[in-house]
Parts: sequence; C-alpha cells; structure tokens
Amino acid sequence: MDNQQKQQIGGVIQAIGTVISAIANTPISVLSDQFQEDLDLIGNVLQATGNGLIADGQIPFSLKRIGNEVQAIGNTTVIAGMVLPLEDDTSQVLNIKGNLLQAFGAGVVLGVEFENELGDSASNQGITIISNLLQVAGNSLQALGGKYELDHPNEDKSYSESLIFAGSWIQAVGAVISALPRQ
Repeated sequence: MDNQQKQQIGGVIQAIGTVISAIANTPISVLSDQFQEDLDLIGNVLQATGNGLIADGQIPFSLKRIGNEVQAIGNTTVIAGMVLPLEDDTSQVLNIKGNLLQAFGAGVVLGVEFENELGDSASNQGITIISNLLQVAGNSLQALGGKYELDHPNEDKSYSESLIFAGSWIQAVGAVISALPRQ
C-alpha cells in the first residue's frame, strides 16, 4: 500500500469512527447507556487507527504528520479514560484532555494549510481548512461539555450533553468532508 492509499484509507476509517462516536453521543432513549459507551469506544478506536494511518502515509517529520499523530494520541487518551479502572472524575479528565489533544492536532494541520501557498489545488486546500476547522471546533465543544459536567456534578446534564452532542457531530462532519475524494 502506498502512502496516498494509507492516507485515503485512514481518512475513511477516521470518518467512520467520528460518525460512530457522534451516534454514541446522541441522546437516543432506545439505546442503553452501555451500548452507547461501547459505540463511543469503537468510534474512538477507529479514529485513532485512522489518524495513525494518515500520519504513517505522510512525509516523516512534517507538521501535518505531527498533527495527525497528536490527534491519534488524543483518541488514545479518550480510550484510556474509557477502559482503565479509574475514578469517574479521572476518566472525565482524560476524556477532556483527549478531546483537547485532538483539537490541537487538527489545529496544527490547519495551521500548515494556512501557511501553504495557494496552487493548483486551492479547492483541495480550502476543503482541508474547512474540515480541520470543523474538527477543531467539534473537539473543543466536546471538551467544554466534559469540563462543564465535571465542574457542575450536581446539575442537570442536559447543557453538557448538548455541547458534547453538537461537538461530536461537528467533528464528524469535518472528518467526513476530509475523507471525500478530491481531484
């Protein structure tokens, strides 16, 4: 498999993972809490795998590669918070930090795109900017929702859940846009 194929396959896997996580963070009363947690875990594993493949297909030591590696580390941090036997607050902190790492990683990729000169692929560059901007915003909203929930444990969770829900779907839209084939 060549580097371009790794990046394309990684982008599709990442997009599938973000959509699965977004479904898991959608308040659907017919799904059990355990099923939604399992979906979120699967989604984050797919996101980490996808980001890892994208990074592996990029030029070593490029900022884009580092950004995708940081996103994979962010997903791994979220996964650790889900599977390790930790106190609820510690798991929540790992989830918040994992989402912030994902936002930071997407921000690094976004910054590289702003630095690049516009060339023949100006539309591709615009798509990359929009998709990473959406992922930065989505992950940031998820982290904000988690932080609000952590800071207000005795309050109604509808506000924090709505931030996490919106952030999950915004991130998913960004990942899907990123995975779309381009010319």
